[in-house]
Amino acid sequence: MSVPDFVLELRRHVGTTPLWLTGTTAVIRDSGSTHVLLVRRADNGWWTPVTGIVDPGEHPADAAVRESREEADVDIRVDRLASVGVTRMVTYANGDRAQYLDHTFACTYLGGEPHPADGENTDVRWFPVDDLPELRPHMRARIEAGLADEERTRLPTATESAGAVDAQPAAPAD
Repeated sequence: MSVPDFVLELRRHVGTTPLWLTGTTAVIRDSGSTHVLLVRRADNGWWTPVTGIVDPGEHPADAAVRESREEADVDIRVDRLASVGVTRMVTYANGDRAQYLDHTFACTYLGGEPHPADGENTDVRWFPVDDLPELRPHMRARIEAGLADEERTRLPTATESAGAVDAQPAAPAD
């Protein structure tokens, strides 16, 4: 996984102490909202929407656009903020710990040929919204929020917040 330079600099000073970071999730739909674009993460094999860390001073919606280009080589339009939630504490293989304030956006695909563009993912595919692959529950909730035809932003509370999560779970069976 690519770690932003500002996080590497922080880690030089604080070691593996938990960091509070801002994250973004782009739930990318085709123009008919019948398919959603997912990436298969290189670090754990799970399918997820495009996700990433928001850089200092960057708007989370701009980060969703940037991450979509960097990870899947696609151009998107951010349509609305679908949900805001707090993740569980993540412990990475190297011992680093972080917790994220995630901003999930409903996005529309505009162009580009989807493919794993930066090494963070091994596959990029369109899935019918009614036939998604196995997903971790918090990612399924983000996708559901991004696909919902709602005007209000979802604000989940305890679901993702309780307990710790290992960032290196076993890959789902194919």
